[in-house]
Amino acid sequence: MDGVKIPEHIFRAYDVRGVYGHDLSDEVAYLIGRAFGAYLGSRGRVLVTRDVRLSGPQLSKSLVDGLTESGVDVLLGGVATTPMCYFGVEHYKADGGVSVTASHNPPEWNGFKMILKGGETISAGAGMEEIKDMVLNRRFKTPDGRGSVEEVKLADSYVEFMKGRFGEMQGLKVAVDYSDGASVFVVPRIFSGLGVEVVGINDNPDGYFRGHPPEPNEETLKPLQRLVVEMGCDFGVGFDGDADRAVFIDDRGRLLEGDVTLAVFVKHWPKKGKVIYDVNSSTALREVAERHGFQPVEWRVGRAFILRKVREEAAVLGGEKSNHLYFGELNGLDDAVYAALVMARIIHESGRRLSEVVDEIPRYPTTPILTYGFPDELKFRAIDYIAERLGAMGYRISRLDGVKAYAEDGWVLVRASNTMPQVKMSVEAKTPERLEELKKLGEKLIEEARMGMKTGG
Repeated sequence: MDGVKIPEHIFRAYDVRGVYGHDLSDEVAYLIGRAFGAYLGSRGRVLVTRDVRLSGPQLSKSLVDGLTESGVDVLLGGVATTPMCYFGVEHYKADGGVSVTASHNPPEWNGFKMILKGGETISAGAGMEEIKDMVLNRRFKTPDGRGSVEEVKLADSYVEFMKGRFGEMQGLKVAVDYSDGASVFVVPRIFSGLGVEVVGINDNPDGYFRGHPPEPNEETLKPLQRLVVEMGCDFGVGFDGDADRAVFIDDRGRLLEGDVTLAVFVKHWPKKGKVIYDVNSSTALREVAERHGFQPVEWRVGRAFILRKVREEAAVLGGEKSNHLYFGELNGLDDAVYAALVMARIIHESGRRLSEVVDEIPRYPTTPILTYGFPDELKFRAIDYIAERLGAMGYRISRLDGVKAYAEDGWVLVRASNTMPQVKMSVEAKTPERLEELKKLGEKLIEEARMGMKTGG
């Protein structure tokens, strides 16, 4: 095991992830188990689950070997969504959990999402550096003894919990794209138990993802959009491979971005309070929240940041434009299946079409998230340069996450990617013409920063 070379790039901002057989191996899985067990003090219990990828069984076995070798007891939860692992850690009062998953990445990828008590995850600045050091340098203490292994019926417990949180919703028809992922094992059981008719596609969880890659987006969800309209469904929902994101389709076949979905939830949420949203989200979300008596709080992009903020502020809801949705009543946790049930409840109780609710939310011209290649060692300095230039131009500036410049009729956001050699830009404005002006301004400053760095400026 000492001779195994571990590529450092698999240690990412929020998880460990790589291509199986190339930069991720059974040996790496074993070492991750040893490191995470040591991080937890070589005692207690850890829940292990996996998604449907072909490499999952072997990686899970090696991970469990490492965990038990480190002295912790393992609870085997089987194939599960990542939010099911969050749920299971709390349900079984475990000391931690590991979801063996690469989420929405292509089938040949896999990885490890390490979960602490309460559902927070090991991430950059919150344990990832320690895990990385232990794995790369084999810094493991010899524990007093080996841990045990026990199988648990996680899926049954999760299904019963979800059914218990929602009432009967007879008469609803929902189209679901499972992305051939882990959600197929629980969603039909939950929805049918509540009287909801489900029309499912891409429901073959054999690990090959034959329908489309496990990433729900405008391209992969086109069949779902057609299905919703053709079958007269109340709405559609597409899950990613590990079901921590839900992308919704309204009854007219329109795809909703995460900030629009969060605005729909806010309009129908019974308990007033704070709503946390990321810096990419539309101004419309803030306007809807204020109009309905909520306190909107803008925050940094990323699950670790949003989850922590939802909890710190005791917020009722949280969300990201990337379709992660967080619920105060779940101790702030994000769960795509729970989000789908919330949407079903809204439609059932309001008696309205989702498209009608969506049409009431302001829509402003916006760009998608645009990416620009930039060396890792220079990208953060580039953001500082762009912030200085925008400030000198008289824009109101926020440095909460990258730099966001606010104008009276729009905004431009430029961030350094946490995981890639890139900077990213989003722009929103009140008119298409102003959108183009702000977009050109952002691109001009990105190019200025690039040229300045090349020349040593």
